[in-house]
Amino acid sequence: MRIATLKKHGQEVAAIRAENGYVSLARVNANFDVKFPTDLKILLDCGQFDILKVWYDGEGKDALADLPVEQDVAFGPLFRYPGRIWGIGLNYREHASDLTEKVPEQYPGSFIKSSTTVIGPGDVIEIPRLSERTTAEAELGIVIGKTCKDVPKANWLDVVVGFTTIIDMTAEDILKLNPRYLTLCKNFNTFFVFGPEIVTPDEIDDVNALNVTTVINDRDHATNVVSNMTFPPDYLVSFHSEVMTMHPGDVISSGTPGAVPIADGDVVTCRIDGFELLTCPVRDLKVDR
Repeated sequence: MRIATLKKHGQEVAAIRAENGYVSLARVNANFDVKFPTDLKILLDCGQFDILKVWYDGEGKDALADLPVEQDVAFGPLFRYPGRIWGIGLNYREHASDLTEKVPEQYPGSFIKSSTTVIGPGDVIEIPRLSERTTAEAELGIVIGKTCKDVPKANWLDVVVGFTTIIDMTAEDILKLNPRYLTLCKNFNTFFVFGPEIVTPDEIDDVNALNVTTVINDRDHATNVVSNMTFPPDYLVSFHSEVMTMHPGDVISSGTPGAVPIADGDVVTCRIDGFELLTCPVRDLKVDR
């Protein structure tokens, strides 16, 4: 199943991907006498996502074919208020060498981002006035679907609702002043984009075989395969659940194959095999208009 959040009439509503477009959960509720929450975060919080998935895998997928779909859609972020966003720094060795940094060996280079960084597909990434060198990074996102603690690596998918595309930002010049500025340089407004879809694990043959690419102005900047991560997705879920209890809607942004400096007027894209593209324009707040 693939599910997105659409902007409709000033609201943001969850919708399932059908063969030729999207069907909102409001329409699903109206046509099939069900009562799924139409907000994706609430759907996760109340444990209804799994029930929706069971319905979809049973009668739902075929039943959606009989409903009108929306094709010319505007996407919002998957949800506005993730409980926690875990970012993973330098998880591909090639990216560490770009920054002349030592690859973390014992534990992931983890940091936490605030929900105030969140924007959606097509929204404007803003280069802050405090930064002269901001970078954008394409990443594979892992979305947690269950409250969990101390998850064994072998059971990691039991707590994952799905995967998504992410563009993460860094005020790199601020970070280079002092590594203790990591939280500061990662948490400006607009510094986290995720969507347009959550793709459930059964839609992906092998998550470790996915290629992740950072694209700038339609030019591939850096590509790598998930299997080249120092800390792969199963480890990231298991490890972070040891650190703290994870909750539905928590997101792990698993690291980038390469960060690209961005400037006013640029267009940045995250491309992952089999996923919808995630693309945003860039505006520099220091540029007079």
